[in-house]
Amino acid sequence: MPYRAPVSEFSFLLDKVIGFKAVQETERFAEASPDMVSAVLTEAGRMCDEVMAPLQRNGDLHPAVLENGVVRSSKGYDEGYKAIAEGGWVAITADPEHGGMGLPLTVATAVNEMMSGACLSLQLNPLLTQGQIEALEHHASDEMKALYLPKLISGEWSGTMNLTEPQAGSDVGALSSKAEPNGDGTYAITGQKIYISWGDSDLVENVCHLVLARLPDAAPGTKGISLFMVPKFLPDEAGNPGVANTLKVVSLEHKMGLHGSPTCVMSYEGATGWIVGEPGGGMKAMFTMMNNARLGVGGQGVGAAEGAYQHALAFANERKQGKNPHDTIIGHADVRRMLATMKAEILAARAIALDCAVSIDMGRATGAPEWTARAAFLTPIAKAFGTDIGCEVSEMGVQVHGGMGYVEESGAAQFYRDVRVTAIYEGTNGIQAMDMVGRKLMDGGEAATRLLDEIEAEAEAAKGTMPELAGAVWEAAETLRETTEWLVAQAMPARFGTAVPYLRAFARVLGGHYHLRAAMADPDGSHGKLARFYITRLLPEHAGLLAHVRSDDSDLMDISPDDLAA
Repeated sequence: MPYRAPVSEFSFLLDKVIGFKAVQETERFAEASPDMVSAVLTEAGRMCDEVMAPLQRNGDLHPAVLENGVVRSSKGYDEGYKAIAEGGWVAITADPEHGGMGLPLTVATAVNEMMSGACLSLQLNPLLTQGQIEALEHHASDEMKALYLPKLISGEWSGTMNLTEPQAGSDVGALSSKAEPNGDGTYAITGQKIYISWGDSDLVENVCHLVLARLPDAAPGTKGISLFMVPKFLPDEAGNPGVANTLKVVSLEHKMGLHGSPTCVMSYEGATGWIVGEPGGGMKAMFTMMNNARLGVGGQGVGAAEGAYQHALAFANERKQGKNPHDTIIGHADVRRMLATMKAEILAARAIALDCAVSIDMGRATGAPEWTARAAFLTPIAKAFGTDIGCEVSEMGVQVHGGMGYVEESGAAQFYRDVRVTAIYEGTNGIQAMDMVGRKLMDGGEAATRLLDEIEAEAEAAKGTMPELAGAVWEAAETLRETTEWLVAQAMPARFGTAVPYLRAFARVLGGHYHLRAAMADPDGSHGKLARFYITRLLPEHAGLLAHVRSDDSDLMDISPDDLAA
């Protein structure tokens, strides 16, 4: 499949749109100089183009399989994973004390997105390991860090997260897996977990599972959950994989897409595990990993959108049909509309993810609570909007292909099938929206208001140069401010029925903000033209979305289950 990592676009966004320079000027990330970041992005892009992209179809056509209790990876994934591990791409943000690069999360976000565009099924493996590394760095004992982090960072071992159970789903507090003390500091872990991405692999020496389970007499709900490290092979005295632990892969899920990524049903049968963090602190520790993963999954959506867009663009430039000035279908107005929509949406979603990463980096580097609050507010938007756009752009890519898009040999449908789950895992996008209007507005809308102040101030300043575009962005932000104030005044349950349109409206306005910045930096170039398209044609959607929000949920909840019966 044609794919070229958008290195130059990332450089433009970092320099001109999202203010990455502020991160580089902090003491913590002073070594992330422009030259270093450019070299990292270029080398990562080369690896994506030359090594990972050729594996995209392999994973779909030759899925991972379970043979005699062992997962066999898709054709070519061994060499692809080797390139990822040896290039240090698992360890971009990890602590240098254990072998990591120690670079900003913003850089990792860019690299992970490029990897997702090249081969999403394979990229999911190191993304999970990165999340586990962060969870261990924050919550594990020094002994556990010394044993596991060097192996995870080098890519010799991989990491997973085990939350979901058949009876629990998104209600993690309903899990029933048990952890019984063995009397020697270890625990016997018993239970079944489902939807465990890369739950087993022949690419690494050991698979390290972070498993949520309950200690005896633990409190009900999430407060009674603890987190345990349960490796596939028990490390010996030298820290190498020893005897097999009493866990196994029961089966692999038969999925719509991501066929190269084995999604396992895992069974733990008195498996030996070690507690991570404090008893009852499992959700706190796991949320460290999940928050990392939510931004990463948002990037997966954007990466898949980029891959689908490039695939559709190549087809549109080659496919000859009908009479138009360009001979190929890219000359047709509706095809041009679809491609412009795809590209404009990608920039908006990508910039949201990068801005969220910058906010996280600034929070870590400065300790300023304003940055931490900004990052927390942007995280559900980055995850939900990024993956929604991944689905929408990939579906549009099928449409650009016409009938060929519905034929699997063209490869267009794979992007949609692969990315569809990203709107579901790591918390469905509905859950992200509920989190946004719930916990993220518990400050009375302070974090949201600071963002809106920033958008309006910059739009006001831009009115002298681009009055029409800047005025539209300012008006949209003001309407969003009024709705935010109204929403904050509503009781909590009433917010949930309109949470999704509120998140989408906020993302729409943020997209206008970033497009305006891009246009100011490149007024006569492609970014200026794309900004005019987005602000004129896509930004106005915010008005209808906010009208939906202001309707509250009374009419929705008045529709009974009987009214919905088939």
